[in-house]
Amino acid sequence: MLHHISFGVSDIDKAAAFYDAAFAPLGYIRVWEDLSPGDPDQAIGYGPPGGGDKFAIKSRGAEAHAPGPGFHLAFAAPSREAVVSFHEAALAHGGKDNGPPGLRPHYGPTYFAAFVVDPDGHRIEVVTKVSG
Repeated sequence: MLHHISFGVSDIDKAAAFYDAAFAPLGYIRVWEDLSPGDPDQAIGYGPPGGGDKFAIKSRGAEAHAPGPGFHLAFAAPSREAVVSFHEAALAHGGKDNGPPGLRPHYGPTYFAAFVVDPDGHRIEVVTKVSG
């Protein structure tokens, strides 16, 4: 249904460091970037290697605001190890823990997820349903 989504960020360099590190365990990379220092419309697109962007961050300075409670974005992970690695990388690069990696049996018997809040306050989940 969705083609892509983007988040407005207050500091493109800080957000890029967070997403570069956090997305690496998931296999997502920068697939394009429009970075011109001083330009207020800088942006970076992320997706699978060789594909188009599915997620982008766009510099919005002080106007950047995360959506309120009830909104989060969930990304697919290839394994439980990738969920754990995402969580560790996110916390090491300015993210805040919003739920450690683990099974969430109320969502399904193999639903393994972690939750973080990015440096701009966006709520992110990473999930796999791969058992073991």
